[in-house]
Amino acid sequence: MLIPGYDDGPLVAGEPLPARPGFWSNHLMALCEDGTCVERPVPEWFGDDGADADALSETLFDPERWPVFRVPAADGPGVVVIYRNLVGDYGIDYLLTHPGHSYAQKIAAWQGHLPGSGLVWQELARIADTPAPDAEGVRDAAARLLLILPLFNDLDIPSAALTRIRAALTAVGAPEDTAADTAEHLMGHLTRKPSHDPGWGSPLSDG
Repeated sequence: MLIPGYDDGPLVAGEPLPARPGFWSNHLMALCEDGTCVERPVPEWFGDDGADADALSETLFDPERWPVFRVPAADGPGVVVIYRNLVGDYGIDYLLTHPGHSYAQKIAAWQGHLPGSGLVWQELARIADTPAPDAEGVRDAAARLLLILPLFNDLDIPSAALTRIRAALTAVGAPEDTAADTAEHLMGHLTRKPSHDPGWGSPLSDG
């Protein structure tokens, strides 16, 4: 797999991984640290157990294989998520892809926090709901939304957002009785990111 700017990285298609036990706790659990949570986040919040999470982390964070998750959209830019498993410089990179362009634009990287740009809720929902019909990548709307959720960077949270995230969590296996709390912790962390700025704009609106 070739992605401009990652020619030296051992990129592999990661699309089968979200269906495996342990994936969502690895991808999202750190985002539940919102400063208001009395309990420590655990894999069970995502329907996983510790053994599942540990086993899949060996695949996700393998320096010799960097999983790539393609989230192409039918009506505009999409997203590519890359686990950059470079020894000494680990991170998760988020790139925008533009229809008709051969390049991908890096807009953020997760390395304990997520500096850089992000997307407003309407943009996240558009990308999640409009998979490109003829492009390879993740097609399930719930998985698409949760894969790119760390890009959320908006001071205005629509009332439907928490409901939508809760439904996505249960769709990928999170327990129904805790999904609402997990969704609140996820959004609580994302809305407390230090990157918020009154003059900030989305990269999709030339901000």
